[in-house]
Amino acid sequence: MKNLGIVITDGVGFRNFMLSDFLREAETTFDKVVIYSYLPEKVYEDFEMNAKVVELPVINDNFFTWFFLKLKEMAHLQLHKQGNFGIKDVIRTNKTKSRSIRGYAKRLVFLITSVCNSESWIKRFNRLQQRTFKSHHITKAYINMLKIHEVDFLFFTHQRPPYIAPLIYASEQLNIKNGTFIFSWDNLASKGRMAGDFNHYFVWSHLMATELLHFYKKIHSSQVHVVGTPQFEPYVLERYKTSKQEFFEKFRLNAEHQTICFSCGDVSTSKNDPLYIEVIAEAIQNGVLGAVNFIVRTSPAESPERFHFLKERYPFIIWNYPKWDLVRQDHQETWSQRVPDRVDVKDLRGILQYCDVFINMCSTMSLDAMCFDKPVINPVFGNAENGWYNDQRFLKFAHYKRVVESGAVAVVKTKEALIKEINNSLKNPEQRLQFQKKLLEMQVSCALKHTSQRIVNSIQLCLN
Repeated sequence: MKNLGIVITDGVGFRNFMLSDFLREAETTFDKVVIYSYLPEKVYEDFEMNAKVVELPVINDNFFTWFFLKLKEMAHLQLHKQGNFGIKDVIRTNKTKSRSIRGYAKRLVFLITSVCNSESWIKRFNRLQQRTFKSHHITKAYINMLKIHEVDFLFFTHQRPPYIAPLIYASEQLNIKNGTFIFSWDNLASKGRMAGDFNHYFVWSHLMATELLHFYKKIHSSQVHVVGTPQFEPYVLERYKTSKQEFFEKFRLNAEHQTICFSCGDVSTSKNDPLYIEVIAEAIQNGVLGAVNFIVRTSPAESPERFHFLKERYPFIIWNYPKWDLVRQDHQETWSQRVPDRVDVKDLRGILQYCDVFINMCSTMSLDAMCFDKPVINPVFGNAENGWYNDQRFLKFAHYKRVVESGAVAVVKTKEALIKEINNSLKNPEQRLQFQKKLLEMQVSCALKHTSQRIVNSIQLCLN
């Protein structure tokens, strides 16, 4: 029985670790739990808990912190770009012709890392990054805070946000064991470097463990713990369950009709979402899809203004705007300050349980739907030639290439193919079920039940 520090970095971390059973399991297992939050303290007011909440100040990056961070991230990408389309795409999107100071600096970063991109160079860039904030008054406050709370293990719920680097540094200075949960299924195969080095890494699956050891050669397999993900745990928790009647009444659905759900990504990667929604709505309006309910769930990461014209044009669409309140404006990553409530988790579970077909553009929601054995369709109309946003390139990203090759989803590239596949999935919902189960087992190696308990027990073992 020792003291645990939990670092909540953003709204998704809040959802995964505060709205699951993780906090309850942590308080049962450890003498004391301290929540170090990059969200405002007020978001925890409705929780009955013994844990102490500490709202953390954020160090705003100066030029040199930013520069060494970019060197570290770009060196990592350059090192692993061979044979990895997703990483090459990230490198391409990072290129700039800006004549600002940071624009010129970014081009210098590309030049340096084209040569200096070994694991040793990455470690050097990380040390240089740390030196930029080691004497900062906020870093000193972090160190003093960890001393006062006598934390034995510091658990980060996300490995990438740059603003957690000073806290990682503080734990290192005090020789406090730390660990991070790998935030999402695409973070290793197509994203940049972690914010720092950790003693332990908690991953979704054996596949993710293999990816981690591939991209981070200095990590030993004994540091990696396969625990599943709390992202899906609410789907097996009784408190988030709703009856079919309650669900249909809340969303004003016709209980005699089957229901289609389109889940949106945010505008940065799912620019074609309005197009796909309109294609489906037109097919419903023209009777090509028959009598169905149509729900659209927008992305929690953005407000829904870009869909307003569709709401006016097709009044029969049922809109689910996720209740993720923006709790702070003055933050370097504003989207991270959107925080969900329990009602939204319950709504999402109801949608997944009672809708019949799920459509999204290569989203994690494909896995969410598979947790409920529901057919999934991925529309990707855009390519480099036809003038639409090129979302077909995401099919080549390592994490999603596996999904496509698994046969678990239907990938459609034209309007006609989308409507045909929706009709087919409504009539034959179990057509891809065996492939879905295999994919879900590959991406999430552990049962959804007791995920939080499994993570907490793994943290405890790290202290032995």
